[in-house]
Amino acid sequence: MTTRPAFLGVESSATGRRWVGPTAEADRLAEAMVQETGLPAALARILVARGIDPAETQRFLEPQLRDLLPDPRTLRDMGVAAARFLKAVKDHQKIAVFADYDVDGGSSAALLMTWLRAMGRHATLYIPDRIDEGYGPNVPAMEALAHDHDLILCVDCGTLSHEPIAAAKAADVIVLDHHLGAETLPPALAVVNPNRQDENGSLSHLCAASVVFLMLVEANRLLREGGEKGPDLMSMLDLVALATVADVAPLIGVNRALVRQGLKVMARRERIGLTTLADVARMDRSPTPYHLGFLLGPRVNAGGRIGAADLGARLLATDDPHEAQALAERLDTLNTERREIENRVRDAALAQAEARGLDAPLVWAAAEGWHPGVVGIVAARLKEATNRPAIVIGFQGDEGKGSGRSVEGIDLGASIQRLGAEGLLIRGGGHRMAAGLTVARDRLDDAMARLSELLAKQGAGEIGPRDLRLDGLLMPGAATPGLIEDIERAGPFGQGAPAPRFAFAEMGLAFARRVGENHLRLAFTDGLSAPVEAIAFGAFDTALGPLLEQHGGGRFHLAGRLEINHWQGRVKPQLRLEDAACA
Repeated sequence: MTTRPAFLGVESSATGRRWVGPTAEADRLAEAMVQETGLPAALARILVARGIDPAETQRFLEPQLRDLLPDPRTLRDMGVAAARFLKAVKDHQKIAVFADYDVDGGSSAALLMTWLRAMGRHATLYIPDRIDEGYGPNVPAMEALAHDHDLILCVDCGTLSHEPIAAAKAADVIVLDHHLGAETLPPALAVVNPNRQDENGSLSHLCAASVVFLMLVEANRLLREGGEKGPDLMSMLDLVALATVADVAPLIGVNRALVRQGLKVMARRERIGLTTLADVARMDRSPTPYHLGFLLGPRVNAGGRIGAADLGARLLATDDPHEAQALAERLDTLNTERREIENRVRDAALAQAEARGLDAPLVWAAAEGWHPGVVGIVAARLKEATNRPAIVIGFQGDEGKGSGRSVEGIDLGASIQRLGAEGLLIRGGGHRMAAGLTVARDRLDDAMARLSELLAKQGAGEIGPRDLRLDGLLMPGAATPGLIEDIERAGPFGQGAPAPRFAFAEMGLAFARRVGENHLRLAFTDGLSAPVEAIAFGAFDTALGPLLEQHGGGRFHLAGRLEINHWQGRVKPQLRLEDAACA
């Protein structure tokens, strides 16, 4: 196979990546799309890269949820789940919601509690403590809930919880989940999960909150059949959008439409918990996937990571402004503490992984006392730094709790599940891109060696440094707010739908200075147009920062994502700089 020439001749950039641009065929198709549709060339390039035909452009740029939302009944057990849920509501039965402690679990719980409140009903919220109880249902909690409730809804968990669900004999249990299922299902009344082994996989990209949303769609349909009107579901899409982005679900198909619509709902600032959290996080503009993934999501998660596990879900579900303010401020404080803990663990884990070698199919690190609430984030940092699946484990005595993150094309969840089936783990599960595990200290090396072997069979050891894929070349004068608004019509961007990246060739730097600990702010120009400002976050974690800070008047190829910078009422284009190379 012939390798395409590197874009702008960049074989190894400041961050060690090879630049790859559009193919000649993609250029031809983009030109044809411009002629046929009249769209800007930059937008046409993005659509071609997404595989969109000219005839499909309007539907893609303006996705309608009514066209993309699947019939909930295509999921197994959905009819049983929705009917039993409605029976509990109509008969005033006691309902409990058992949720995972992350954003997806909290959003799923808040969806149910918001819907029930609109129906004049209430549910007991139960979220397990990450350290004392671990992930998912446990026998004591399920026994206690079953004793006092008629129906237990397990959201974002439960698919592998055979014994705990069997222990809830006195109540009916419904599982609404998306984690990878085993060959046998737990003894629940219904298990609604697009990643059950007997599903066709067409909805495998849904997060748990989307599964819950689909059950509420079905519940509303059943209410209409009976002549009743259900709660307004469109107003709840802010929760679905938050969960989808924070759980790193791919922004394709119906997920894209859910997030797009959910962002519009969130911008109306009607959910007091999210509005208060956005203010505490100092969000000063309409929400984007970036805000959901990097400002709101981490704060909602902070309670489950290092504080009280139910803080995030309670914030998302509350309609009390005073409670919302107190919860948001508490979560913001916990998030600051979480970052400090994370930084310490990250530095130690990276040093350990480097000593072990970063070119193996699996990058991993483990140590005594690493906080279980940050190992997942640190695993994500290792994955980003090495472009390898990564596992980070914190031990307390003879038992370690760990979390893993994967790269595109490598199914980590399936390999973790295989490890559990072979007896190398105390427990483990997850999905393609993320997984959790518990391992005995004396099985650690054997488990990691076997996991590395399983991942190698998927090709993890053959992955080279990431290519930086670029959507084309721009001149500084073309980087206008109007162009950026056109590009954003192809969004929202995130997992599975990366934000378009453009290169600027042979640029001179008007200035370049360090800001904060390791960021770089600069402005670049071609000498003909006004300089364009840029920001490179974490620039001094790589050679990118020193290269540009000490530019010496040289010229550089620059690459990154365009965004609109709102500052003191002014709007101007900005490049989120990701890479550079000497011209």
